[in-house]
Amino acid sequence: MNRDLTRGPVTKSMLLFAIPMILGDLLQQYYNIADTLIVGQFLGRDALAAVGSSFTLMTFLTSIILGLCMGSGALLSMRFGQRDERALCENLCASFFFIALVTVLLNILSFVCLDGLRTFLRVPAEVWGDMREYLFVIFMGIPAVFLYNYFASFLRAIGNSVIPLGFLAVSAVLNIALDLWFVIGLNRGVAGTAEATVIAQYVSGIGIAAYAFMRFPQVRSVWKLCCLRCGRIQEIVSFSTLTCVQQSIMNLGILMVQGLVNSFGPVVMAAFAAAVKIDAFAYMPVQDFGNAFSTFIAQNYGAKESARIRAGLKSAVCISMAFCVVISALVSVFARPLMAIFVDAGETEVILEGVRYLRIEGAFYCGIGCLFLLYGLYRALGRPGMSVVLTVISLGTRVALAYLLSAIPAMGVTGIWWSVPIGWGLADLAGLLYYKAKKQALLF
Repeated sequence: MNRDLTRGPVTKSMLLFAIPMILGDLLQQYYNIADTLIVGQFLGRDALAAVGSSFTLMTFLTSIILGLCMGSGALLSMRFGQRDERALCENLCASFFFIALVTVLLNILSFVCLDGLRTFLRVPAEVWGDMREYLFVIFMGIPAVFLYNYFASFLRAIGNSVIPLGFLAVSAVLNIALDLWFVIGLNRGVAGTAEATVIAQYVSGIGIAAYAFMRFPQVRSVWKLCCLRCGRIQEIVSFSTLTCVQQSIMNLGILMVQGLVNSFGPVVMAAFAAAVKIDAFAYMPVQDFGNAFSTFIAQNYGAKESARIRAGLKSAVCISMAFCVVISALVSVFARPLMAIFVDAGETEVILEGVRYLRIEGAFYCGIGCLFLLYGLYRALGRPGMSVVLTVISLGTRVALAYLLSAIPAMGVTGIWWSVPIGWGLADLAGLLYYKAKKQALLF
């Protein structure tokens, strides 16, 4: 179902559009978590550390593709709000070829640089063998990541968040089933976990691409070279590149922190690998709500509905903050049993460090919730550069403080955990001050 977000009740429209997106990414987290859970319980601590570090790297690589797709999606939402069918088709064609080219180059670069990653990420010798084996397979799924995210972004841009959910659901169930079979049944080790993930990714990527081509005539414009115009390519590059930079900076900062975490050894690596999955799962709904909010704003910005933009902004803040307060309380209270899901009960050091991480991060989810709304707002209003600025503030603070505080003997690795909410808070302050100063110019 395609949803026109320029009409109807504001809060209801946003929630109905956001819920399938939230469910979809929760499913995606499920199959990320399935890897961690099965590896942690059946393959041991070192394998868990290897897969956890690989997850952080893959998040960085896929964030490049995701950022490009999100940026083009914001522009497509505007065209949909403007009811400009020709511009929509031309932007589709330009974005498809541009992002596909970047994906191919990224995939080649990933394999070329594979062996150099050990030094960059400071991976201990006992972990590197499993990590390299996992990455070699998982890199093969990068084209599938492009297919799914590109066509999912298009569908969401025109108000359809249900179909991407359906394909992701099939993929998640398949991934978990294959994980169990390959790792437990066939004894394929960490390579089996990666193989299960890649197969599931191609099922969702090829499936959603085939659906979009059959169902939407506009999508077929990607094969029409007459739709490939220089002006449209420039628009896509302008919108997509800055969003890509924002996503990449965010995950590059996390990757740099991963390298610092790795220097503390396998216990801290394993704790971080499990805790970061719980952390991401906890705030994923508010991240997806921020993306849904961005589509709402973009469609109404294209339709010049400034009153709906203001109403949507107030509603989104209330919903996001309420959710974050509840999730913060739950994660803080249940941190230990959550860690025990991923880590064998005998690994008391790993569980203790993971609990410490979760109770520090979990207390400040309102900070990341506000930041996701600010990212979505500025992307939708054609100011993706501001999202980049906020990301630099957030991640720059996080990386700098992580290295500074962890060097203090009294803090150690705890300093890395505290650097995160401090970065969120400073970025939120900068984003809110900018909005207050530029409010009239931003909203027409």
